Amino acid sequence: MTENNVADGKRLFALIGFPLAHSFSERYFTNKFKEEGIDDAIFKSFSFEDINYITTLIENHPNLKGFAITIPHKKVILPFLHQTTDEVKTMGACNCVRIDNGRLTGYNTDVVGFEKSFIKKLLSHHTKALILGSGGAAAAVEFVLRKLNIDYRFVSRNKSIEADNLTYNELTPEILKEYTVIINTTPLGTFPNVDAAADIPYLLLTPKHYLFDLVYNPAETKFLRLGKEQGAAIENGYEMLELQAEENWKIWNGTASSEQ
Repeated sequence: MTENNVADGKRLFALIGFPLAHSFSERYFTNKFKEEGIDDAIFKSFSFEDINYITTLIENHPNLKGFAITIPHKKVILPFLHQTTDEVKTMGACNCVRIDNGRLTGYNTDVVGFEKSFIKKLLSHHTKALILGSGGAAAAVEFVLRKLNIDYRFVSRNKSIEADNLTYNELTPEILKEYTVIINTTPLGTFPNVDAAADIPYLLLTPKHYLFDLVYNPAETKFLRLGKEQGAAIENGYEMLELQAEENWKIWNGTASSEQ
């Protein structure tokens, strides 16, 4: 990977993940700093596949004060943290780290972003949900659904006795009638692979269904478009990202109400 030199004297914040071809976070925070006159901070993206590189990254950048985490590092970052919030302990996934005097504290702000965005279109009959995928983002979604008392099942390509999940070919008319919320936590459909979508029986969807896609680029993924064509309510992940980015900023600056 290639690291860009950063200006001396400025606080550095970052996004880590792999790959990071189109980074929402770097663009968002760069614009935020410019618009709000924050001239003592910069934001950079660091793309690396091996999570062990995080120790080298921190050593090379002593001005790094915090970083956001995306696929595929939300779970594998945990052994590198000195302490975590109770939420992170519960779900086993972290997407935000604050660094204080070399100590790393892990948070999960996906839960804040997802819940606030998700509940806006939630109706009384939306009592059961299907979670597509099983990564770090899925853990945050599961956490929120439990909080909201919404029953859920995971859906993956392969059967897992431990996870008690459904496979895509098990999504029968009976299942789709019962589970009227479907949440995509996989990267399927992300630009430039816009023709990809989760393999669910879209023709079984109805106006009673609610599809939420954590993908934000494109704004309307194939998953959402096929749902909308059946009359389902839809929402993408852009607002969720904005909300969690702002929560990250509060944590990095010590102003988050949820800080422990």
